[in-house]
Amino acid sequence: MPDAVRIHIVDDDQAMRSSLVFLLGSASLEAEPHESAESFLAVLPSRNARCVVTDVRMPGMNGLDLVRRVQQIDKDLPVIVITGQSDVSLAIEALQAGAFDFIEKPFEDERIIAAVRSALDRRSDDWQKNKADAVARLEQLTERERQVLDGLAAGHANSVIADRLGISRRTVEVHRAKVMEKLHASTLSQIIRLTLVSRGGSGTG
Repeated sequence: MPDAVRIHIVDDDQAMRSSLVFLLGSASLEAEPHESAESFLAVLPSRNARCVVTDVRMPGMNGLDLVRRVQQIDKDLPVIVITGQSDVSLAIEALQAGAFDFIEKPFEDERIIAAVRSALDRRSDDWQKNKADAVARLEQLTERERQVLDGLAAGHANSVIADRLGISRRTVEVHRAKVMEKLHASTLSQIIRLTLVSRGGSGTG
């Protein structure tokens, strides 16, 4: 595989690797597959990598460990984490460790393509690096909206947040929509990144 490759897919599932390589290729984004985090790290020094897409749960080094390792090698190399719905709390931990984004399975083709394009153009995404802006956006939230946000950032499902706050799931959904609107966010990962930046976190994810 030539050094011109910029996107690297890390997943122990061959079918998923092949599917992602094909999908990105259809969007004119050349990708190189790797069956493990270890095999990717072995070739990383010889590659001009600009983006990594990794599954969370893999034998050996998992996706979270890979995020941490990449941060040590090149903190500006964005890593997108793919997770099962039951792995949301783990994905949030990956964001806190420096991941660029996380995408829940099953995902739409457009979602992963957009995430990769955003990662390749990450330096134009100034909002996530601006703590003052993050704080200003969060200050727009009502007390109840902030409580819902805290639940989302902790990885809790809407039903769990509803039980803890003593409100209906539908009410949580309404507050969640308002939070997304006020924070100008379209995904849960954007909300969490904004929260991390406001608290002085890296916000690289």
